[in-house]
Amino acid sequence: MSSPRIAGHLLVECLLAQGVTHAFGVPGESYLAVLDGFYLHREQIQFVVCRQEGGASFMAEAHGKLTGRPGVCFVTRGPGATNASIGVHTASQDSTPMVLFVGDVASDQRDREAFQEVDYTAFYGAFGMAKRVERIDSAERIPEYVARAFATAMNGRPGPVVLVLPEDMLVQPVPDTLQPTAAWQPPAYAPAPQPMQELREMLLKAERPLVIAGGGGWTPEGAQALQRFAETWHLPVGNAMRFQDTFDNRHPLYAGDVGIAINPRLGARVREADLVLAIGPRLGEMTTSGYSLLKVPQPSQQLVHIHTSAEELGRVYQPALALCASLPAAAAALAELAPPPGGAEAVAWRDWTAAVHDDYVANAQPQALPGPIDMHAIICTLQRLLPEDAVLSNGAGNFASWAHRYFHYHGLAKGHKTQLAPTNGAMGYGVPAGIGAAIATGRTVVTIAGDGDFLMNGQELATANQYGAKTIIVVVNNGVYGTIRMHQAREYPHHPAGTELVNPDFVQLAQSYGYAGERVERTEQFEPALRAALERPQGTLIEVMLSEQIITTRTTLDKIENPR
Repeated sequence: MSSPRIAGHLLVECLLAQGVTHAFGVPGESYLAVLDGFYLHREQIQFVVCRQEGGASFMAEAHGKLTGRPGVCFVTRGPGATNASIGVHTASQDSTPMVLFVGDVASDQRDREAFQEVDYTAFYGAFGMAKRVERIDSAERIPEYVARAFATAMNGRPGPVVLVLPEDMLVQPVPDTLQPTAAWQPPAYAPAPQPMQELREMLLKAERPLVIAGGGGWTPEGAQALQRFAETWHLPVGNAMRFQDTFDNRHPLYAGDVGIAINPRLGARVREADLVLAIGPRLGEMTTSGYSLLKVPQPSQQLVHIHTSAEELGRVYQPALALCASLPAAAAALAELAPPPGGAEAVAWRDWTAAVHDDYVANAQPQALPGPIDMHAIICTLQRLLPEDAVLSNGAGNFASWAHRYFHYHGLAKGHKTQLAPTNGAMGYGVPAGIGAAIATGRTVVTIAGDGDFLMNGQELATANQYGAKTIIVVVNNGVYGTIRMHQAREYPHHPAGTELVNPDFVQLAQSYGYAGERVERTEQFEPALRAALERPQGTLIEVMLSEQIITTRTTLDKIENPR
């Protein structure tokens, strides 16, 4: 007996029309009709059941990062929606397309503070967390609202959209004549010819130019065009905070990551540059080292800012030249820019470009740090043994700086996005993001987590086990919230408070979820553990026991607290 077609079924049909293959969420009675739609279309779309809404929203955000199309998350009202807000905030600051669907109270109970009721427009919209927050009160308008949500999430600066679904609306019958709209393809808009000519003139007059690339909206084709432009003009290219795979880290023009714990020499180069060409990033606090690399509002360097959103241009910085364009189209226009007279060999900044790249190479050489664990060697082992298209995910904490400094991400120009990391500094991101990536792509996924970071969403190992998602999780266990402990050591030396952690046995915890678990106490134990993890069919957690003294990639806790 076939089920009558209701609004919840139509909603899933609209997702299919938008090309959605996976939706992540935690079930709720407020959207049972949608769950029934997922059942009816289970051969075409997979609803991934997660263990907490924060993990589900991180998986959806990671899916949006990987595909360039909105990641989809479903949660129930009140507690479900508030738990999911961390993924919405991440998608907002990371410029990631995402659509969050929230099952809500019935229409006749609205505005009475009904069970779990929340004002979602105020909650998600008042501080700009979501690009748009809308409530679907009429089943007949579902195709309209879903199409607008996907278009809004992808147009301009990508970001999250929230759609609220009253539970009584979802059970309304809908006629067979009511059909989804076609999948939205965001328009490409290129910079006008005159500003491009101005940019060329500025380049020809420069002596120390520097490109900073990043932000959301890049495609492999756009990254390839960016590489051609850099090669034609022999420009050094740095990647913005946690967009390290925008430009190939092994390219001879690569300058390094312009982000948290920046190479001091690269920071100096940004300040010394006479022309900074920012292609895609919004130039936030971390990319600009607290707005110090570029002065607000008028940088001392000539700034050319290319961004997908006109609202972003001039919002913080007043650039010498602003161009609003979709990034693939902007990169294509840059690649077609008439080359400099005499070609790349004749530009005035060849020595500058070489020196900037040499700074990056030198920064990959580690400082000597005490103890039986060499994190630099561990990252180099990952680099050597992982396939080139492997995805690396991480949350937030000092542990992430090892990968940021020493791992060489291959560029999106090679066809794959390989970095999943939150620019908003959300702890707990790496584990669910990596699991979501493994479910959706089947590629090798390695997550680097701290002990505090892991426990914020470690429950999603159950999700990985349920869906056969194999990830390799490297838990760097130093028994503290390391970033905060580092700041305490600098600002309030010898006064640790609120940063010490008493942890579970991570190996046994992983095994209880169906993962393999191994503990590494010496550097030489890591390679065999990683090789075994790559070979076995299920996921593996490798716990690396690191002294809290090894607090950064450059120094120890004692040296911070006892400077000489």
